[in-house]
Amino acid sequence: MATIIREIQVAASAEGAWDAVRDIGAVHRRLVPGLVVDVTVEQGLRHVTFANGLVLDEMIVSVDERIRRLAYTAVNRAKHHHASMQVFPEDKGRCRLVWITDVLPDDISDRFALMMDKAVPIIQRTLMAQSTGA
Repeated sequence: MATIIREIQVAASAEGAWDAVRDIGAVHRRLVPGLVVDVTVEQGLRHVTFANGLVLDEMIVSVDERIRRLAYTAVNRAKHHHASMQVFPEDKGRCRLVWITDVLPDDISDRFALMMDKAVPIIQRTLMAQSTGA
């Protein structure tokens, strides 16, 4: 099983970043606008539509307020997929977001890594803009 890990330093408070991460129906507005163009949620399943037309169906596994962690699994596009995003406070007005994805088969992990790499700078910009009110 391939494990993909991205740690993102964000110029935003942990509370503000967590508020965006936990908003499972607003990924296209609050985390990765432009990369994700639409999200619908029904009965614990999130349908995520990317700009390239790809649709991922993700089951929300856990939204843990205490440790600021979201866990989800894509139920299509992979034999196995599990991901989590967790927000950690850093110094004043900054936080760190750790995004971990496990995927099978290994030979499709590059596709997930590429999408994550595209998302990282968008997440940083979007969360920073939300924290400054821009």
